[in-house]
Amino acid sequence: MSIQNVAIVGAGVAGLTAALSFARHGIRCDILEQAPQLAEVGAGLQISPNASRILGELGVLSELEQQWREPETLRLADGRTLKTLTALPSGRFARERWGAPYGVLHRATLQQCLLQAVLRDDKCRLHLGCRMIKPDREAIREITGVAPDLIVGADGVWSTLRERVPNSPGVTFSGNVAWRFTVDASQRTEFLDHNLLTAFLGPESHLVSYPLKEIGGFNIVAIAAGLSPGETWSAEGSQQHAMLLERFAGWHPKMVDLLLKAESPTFWPLYQASAGRWQNGSDTVLIGDAAHAMMPFAAQGAAMAIEDAFELAGTVSRLPLLEALSAFEAARVRRAARVKDRVNFNRFAYHARGPVRIARNLILSFRSPQSLIADLDWLYGYRAEG
Repeated sequence: MSIQNVAIVGAGVAGLTAALSFARHGIRCDILEQAPQLAEVGAGLQISPNASRILGELGVLSELEQQWREPETLRLADGRTLKTLTALPSGRFARERWGAPYGVLHRATLQQCLLQAVLRDDKCRLHLGCRMIKPDREAIREITGVAPDLIVGADGVWSTLRERVPNSPGVTFSGNVAWRFTVDASQRTEFLDHNLLTAFLGPESHLVSYPLKEIGGFNIVAIAAGLSPGETWSAEGSQQHAMLLERFAGWHPKMVDLLLKAESPTFWPLYQASAGRWQNGSDTVLIGDAAHAMMPFAAQGAAMAIEDAFELAGTVSRLPLLEALSAFEAARVRRAARVKDRVNFNRFAYHARGPVRIARNLILSFRSPQSLIADLDWLYGYRAEG
């Protein structure tokens, strides 16, 4: 083992998973979080088999399985007609095909499960309220009493650790905005079903719905393209809701009615990271959104962060540090690039309009579920090395 102590900046999904992954190899971790307490924002989260497999290795999957749902079907539908375009089996099928479950849950549930596992592990120490102006080894030593061998930037899309990595990724507004909200079980309709995860597709927009066991209702994420930074950054309260209704005005009346009744939808301009270096060749490495923030068109943001954390710890435990950082970066850049290619493909297909939309619907109706499932084997069947 080339190192003994790691400092992880950020206590979100990436940071907490990294701490558990390093501790699994006997490496001590200090997790530094600027917030005075951990209160995860957001709503629902999808955990695909490539990530749930890792959570199983880290010993937290069984607890999550008691709190999440595993949709029986993953469905694509037309947002204007609500007609099903294709449907793929999940649930037990996912476990058999990819060797791990596909679950949906509240983001806070995952974070709390990881947090409790970290707090139980004597190799992990959590430090809250740590806002570092200059996140270097000396500043960290003043907080933790230990100068870390490695600093892990798990501090999200607006990472401060990027300044320690020359030519690190830049962040830009994607031109897409997400509205997130939940609905209770009383609003259940034929297109909101506890057994389904559905992506409804429309021109320059799409909407995803799936059940949340924690609330007995459903998580809704509506995403629209073609918005400018000026529009999104200046929108507030009722303006945000009005913008949502405007963007989905041509959808099926039942869907528009659902959006009309949405209570205080949370407004999220979406950002993405460009290509760039993930490590500085000595003592700092980026993971998760800090390295490769991507659009949610394949529901892989959390999964990629979990993969990063697990593989980083495994690589560092096997190789000398500088060699490990180089090997980790090379492998994960390739993986993230392939996932981003899939994200961009889905972005084009989900938001198609005019003749392209018609062609997309025909292709999906003619392609067999088996062929579409095979297209997911490289993604969901991936086995991270920890």
